[in-house]
Amino acid sequence: MHRMTMARALAAGTALLAASTAMAQDKVRVAYFLEWPTANQVAQVDKTYDKELGVEVEWRAFGTGTEMNQAMVSGDIDISYSHGFVPFVVGVTNGAPLKLVGIAVTYSENDLCIVRDDSGITQANARELEGKKVATPTGNVTHYKLLRTLDHLGVDASKVEIVQMNGADAAVALIRGDVTMACAFGGPIDRMKTVGKPLMTGAEQEAVGINTFDIISATDSFAAEHPDLLRKFLAVTEAANAAYKADPAANVDTIAGAAGMDRPAAEAMLANFAYPTVEEQLGPNWLGGGVQEAAKGVADVMVATGNLDKALDDYSGFVDPSFLK
Repeated sequence: MHRMTMARALAAGTALLAASTAMAQDKVRVAYFLEWPTANQVAQVDKTYDKELGVEVEWRAFGTGTEMNQAMVSGDIDISYSHGFVPFVVGVTNGAPLKLVGIAVTYSENDLCIVRDDSGITQANARELEGKKVATPTGNVTHYKLLRTLDHLGVDASKVEIVQMNGADAAVALIRGDVTMACAFGGPIDRMKTVGKPLMTGAEQEAVGINTFDIISATDSFAAEHPDLLRKFLAVTEAANAAYKADPAANVDTIAGAAGMDRPAAEAMLANFAYPTVEEQLGPNWLGGGVQEAAKGVADVMVATGNLDKALDDYSGFVDPSFLK
């Protein structure tokens, strides 16, 4: 009798697991940003992802990469597109079960710190930011670039009053005069420029090695249980990027609509985006070694500035190029 009960229990458990797995394959949940127009949004709108993956792809908008981390850890999101590199590094350092599986987009002029014109602060006297309020989303690539920029210009970041704000709120604070400088990515930068100018342009930052890029990440469980879906997601993304490169003007209205922007604003941002090919992503500058080294560098900077308790010795275990192959 006992053996019969155990057998039935095991059978029921197996059936439940199978049903659960089947349910998981019925929908793939993808995180993305509004006011952040990218080439793959054409495939998002026309449901190429759904067709090629063979399941519904549900796109959910988030405000920061840190929020994406939290959603992935909680099991609400399977893949994050244009996930900030810094939030990813902070997340895996703190034990988040995530994998970096691709590079979404590279950019420089779309992630800036704008200083108010009436402050009189420029690169030449940037140390005057010490004692002033600076608004920025924290724990993401914007925050990291701010810290690197301050260090490059000889500003003691510990003496700057950094205030946590998402981009939209930071723009309001700068325009209102509540802060001397505000940092953001995407659409809010245009609003900030009505009262100020970039402390450093994207080109100036790239010239001193302050690079900017976002990644494609997946939870460990999704990558392990549904590798084919993840490969197909990356393949659709690559095809969408290639189509955009071949004719950038063809689908700007579609991309702008998906990003919740008007066409001129979307065009201005898209002009500053680049999409590494799969071959480039697999090369030494990216998943072939460069990303792993950058992760360690980012973590060490975050530790030095008190934004991370301790860095890991090696981040290569959190980068998996196999899905691109």
